[in-house]
Amino acid sequence: MADFCLTLICPPTVEEKLLDVLLAQADGEVFTSTPTHSHGSGQQRLSATEQVMGRSRAMQINVLLTTEELGQLRDLLQRDFAGTGVRYWATPLAFEGEFS
Repeated sequence: MADFCLTLICPPTVEEKLLDVLLAQADGEVFTSTPTHSHGSGQQRLSATEQVMGRSRAMQINVLLTTEELGQLRDLLQRDFAGTGVRYWATPLAFEGEFS
């Protein structure tokens, strides 16, 4: 059973690469990706249009992981995505399952 939900917010420039890495690591597990907007991003990362709008396009990805998997994936992403603007946080899960 998963212990954490890892949420990743990534800019469009690395979206496909990040999804490819997660698909390779998923081992048959399901994760979700949803187009979203990021607010409060550093101004140096925003285009002129995004600065006027006050938001930037992004992809939100949620992955359910055990404590061990979370550590391993975090290390991998730190190595491969340092400096790309990918943000993350992990929240503990109270429960998870599938309605059958």
